[in-house]
Amino acid sequence: MPNSSNEKVIVVGAGAIGLLTAFNLAAAGVRIELLDRSAAGRESSWAGGGIVSPLYPWRYSSAVTALAHWSQDFYPQLGQQLLSDTGVDPEVFVTGLYWLDLEDEAEALAWAAREGRPLAPVAMDRVHAAVPPLGAGFQRAIHMAGVANVRNPRLTRALREALLRMPNVTLRESCEVRGFIRDGGRVLGVSTAEGEILADRVVLAAGAWSGELLAGLGLSLPVEPVKGQMILFKCAEDFLPAMVLAKGRYAIPRRDGHILVGSTLEHAGFDKTPTREALESLKASAVELLPDLADAELVGHWAGLRPSSPEGIPFIGPVPDMEGLWLNCGHYRNGLVLAPASCRLLMDLMLGREPIIDPQPYAPVGRLG
Repeated sequence: MPNSSNEKVIVVGAGAIGLLTAFNLAAAGVRIELLDRSAAGRESSWAGGGIVSPLYPWRYSSAVTALAHWSQDFYPQLGQQLLSDTGVDPEVFVTGLYWLDLEDEAEALAWAAREGRPLAPVAMDRVHAAVPPLGAGFQRAIHMAGVANVRNPRLTRALREALLRMPNVTLRESCEVRGFIRDGGRVLGVSTAEGEILADRVVLAAGAWSGELLAGLGLSLPVEPVKGQMILFKCAEDFLPAMVLAKGRYAIPRRDGHILVGSTLEHAGFDKTPTREALESLKASAVELLPDLADAELVGHWAGLRPSSPEGIPFIGPVPDMEGLWLNCGHYRNGLVLAPASCRLLMDLMLGREPIIDPQPYAPVGRLG
């Protein structure tokens, strides 16, 4: 393996996963070229809600749970480090999360007992006291204290700023990767609109677009775009003290009073046009959760493309029979949740370090067509 101080790695994709992959490897002394076809952090990472938990963590496999738990514990120190290094605050905001009228509440509580997570039922009068704007009509609630949200556009901005300050990092935005340069079974670099770029290794972290790029190597990666639409309200800073979730829709408070409400799940290819139908549906969900939002200022409506994968288990590790090519993609709805652990695990594997968790469930071997 090349010495990390001399090695050069290309990271394809500058969303949260690509940015944090580059940040970790650069901090270990690796020379990095980070490429994105548009601007850093402007796709799925920018469009999501930023809850530092899967929406329904008990519905996922132990593979997703392992990444989520490590990341949840790590996020506060990541936020502090980025603020200290860059002056940009990712706003890791601990609010707790209430789930309302769950059909699988028993499974959720059994999962929490098994995993040692602080999830417990709460009487509705206590929920209304804790979350005064919550709508009437909900019958049951469970609550997990300590759940945070991160302001995802600020997280990616902080990571971008941190990378720009590192002398061993080159960031190339508006630089579309069109394919891989290979010599037999080895990947030597990438071809871009600006020409060829060579490196010792290449990491593919291009989210929903990763499958299209791998197809050029004759490989089938089961990662596909799933459209999600969100809306944003502006309220008083103390309007919503906790995150709330019911019927698959959530409301997330930011520190400055912005309230995010999302999201849809749509299989529409790579189309990310916001629609009137989704806007009306999201507004109806918002008012059902928080009736006062009927009179609040609606300040945003957008869509992003999540990189779906089988069971939501990301691909992290080397591509079999394609020496020099690594994957960190396919995080579906949990890219921001899983990013710290995913990127640390990839770094451990690439640099031959003891991995933070068992890497086997995420290995591309046996999972590609």
